[in-house]
Amino acid sequence: MKIGIGLPNQVRDVRPTVIPEWADRAEEAGFSTLGTVGRIAYPGVMDTVALAAAAGATRRIGLLSNVLLGTVWPPVLLAKEVAGIDGVSGGRLSLGIGIGGREDDFVTGGLGPKGLGKRIDADLEVYRNVWRGEPVGGGENAAVPPGTREVPLLFGGFAPAALARMAKWGQGYVGGSMPPEMVAESFEHARAAWREAGREGEPRLVAITYFALGEPDTGRGKVRDYYSNMGDMADFIASGVRTTPEEVRDAVKAFGDIGADELIFNPATENLDDLARLADLVL
Repeated sequence: MKIGIGLPNQVRDVRPTVIPEWADRAEEAGFSTLGTVGRIAYPGVMDTVALAAAAGATRRIGLLSNVLLGTVWPPVLLAKEVAGIDGVSGGRLSLGIGIGGREDDFVTGGLGPKGLGKRIDADLEVYRNVWRGEPVGGGENAAVPPGTREVPLLFGGFAPAALARMAKWGQGYVGGSMPPEMVAESFEHARAAWREAGREGEPRLVAITYFALGEPDTGRGKVRDYYSNMGDMADFIASGVRTTPEEVRDAVKAFGDIGADELIFNPATENLDDLARLADLVL
């Protein structure tokens, strides 16, 4: 199982200048992937900005949005942003995508929090067409330069429709920030949807978990704040933040046991020392 690390882009009030330094240190430490967390109406750094900064600061490490809220974007604009990030990174980006649900994240006129399933289905067609170089805007020009590839897609979500989307369009599935035993069930559903769609092989299965080794209480508090609109679920997710070496090692074993191909540790603080502490424990 590969071990990746998240960027602290959605840690409340994160200093934007920490993003490229975090990315550089993560690559030098040997992590497999840099991930982002997606939300609009929150005092953080947008996924696309964080991924672009990470792309420019690194040369080898993979990049993954886990997950970006696709339905809050006009689809052509998102497709072009994603193609640009993938291009400048040299083809290291995977787009983890979901439909979202927080009403305050829908800040673009005409893109409200209704009909999200139908919208993402239509948007996925647009992404593919843009990446294939089809003209946009009623003219003859493509939105992306020649040689742009179709960016690999991974999907989050629990509904049968989300899993069917993953099996049709994607290369894999991103589990939620839940305990391994709960993610195991989601992984099984993802594998079943993959088989039912007649796909060969197995989907790429990515697990995520939060960690805060240097400032445990601060980390739990920031995770709770991020999920505060979810009521009691916020406390449940915050209680799962890995704050000790034993808990970190237990996470690696437990997610490996349920068949995760990759485990990404999302930081609950922007403490750069935590990156080094985690690397010492898991790499």
